[in-house]
Amino acid sequence: MTKSAVILETDASGVKEAVFAAITVAAASGDVIALTTASADSVQASCAEYGVTQLISINAGCDLDAHPDARATAFAECIKAHGITDVIAINSMEGKDLLARMAVILDAALTTDCLSIDVAERSVKKSYFAGKALATLTLPGDIALYGLRPNAVAAVAAPSTPASEDFTASVTAEGIVITDIQGGEGASTDLSEASVIVAGGRAVGDSSGFDILNELASTLEAGVGASRAAVDAGYAAHSMQVGQTGKTVSPNLYIACGISGAVQHYAGMKTSKVIVAINNDKDAPIFSKCDYGIVGDIFDVVPQLTNALK
Repeated sequence: MTKSAVILETDASGVKEAVFAAITVAAASGDVIALTTASADSVQASCAEYGVTQLISINAGCDLDAHPDARATAFAECIKAHGITDVIAINSMEGKDLLARMAVILDAALTTDCLSIDVAERSVKKSYFAGKALATLTLPGDIALYGLRPNAVAAVAAPSTPASEDFTASVTAEGIVITDIQGGEGASTDLSEASVIVAGGRAVGDSSGFDILNELASTLEAGVGASRAAVDAGYAAHSMQVGQTGKTVSPNLYIACGISGAVQHYAGMKTSKVIVAINNDKDAPIFSKCDYGIVGDIFDVVPQLTNALK
């Protein structure tokens, strides 16, 4: 019998938006248990909005958020104690790290970057070869772990009244210790989780050319990305690169500014829900791949777009 759980990933503003889609996926097969290291009070409202039936706050004799090995062990203890068979987390850096550690501890099947998940059938869909192939995989074993690509599935509100409980794990502080987390150069938003992305290509001219893109992104509360050409030219940090050799993203809206649309870049953003292209070359390949296209100079068009949105 399937018993599904979702790992609640949080940030300074609360439960991350991408987690709600994971709850929706899990709810398709029945009741949903939410697992968190945060206090139940801080996430209760979010859980109630999207259909969580049971909320379990996991704690131990150490700071689980600072000890990834102990954290994974604590989650694994909770999963075993409650007879959970299927666990979904978002395919973020934190989610992938936790799932991988748990897979070893639980001897469980693991698949990440899933475009869709059918918990009842234990099957997932994933893309391969830069999106050229779509495969359906079936997971074996008593316990299955899934990493859901952010924005791949739409979250659906389903009001509920989740029961809450505490679970105290018998783990100690050992292994790696996280003492500090510092943001890297470039994008302030994790592009893999962003619902809106404004990206620039070689046509931005230099690093200062990203100023107009940053202003547009600020207006849209979006992340800022870049093509490999812009990164190689030194205009943007590698953490901002989208494409086959960069990050794979699936935002609801992707605005490509001065990006030609080479297949390597398109491979990283082709699953975007809506693609808008701005380019002064009417024959740029991006125009055959976008939903909306504007032929024009980005230094004329982008400021006008920003002002209109403001």
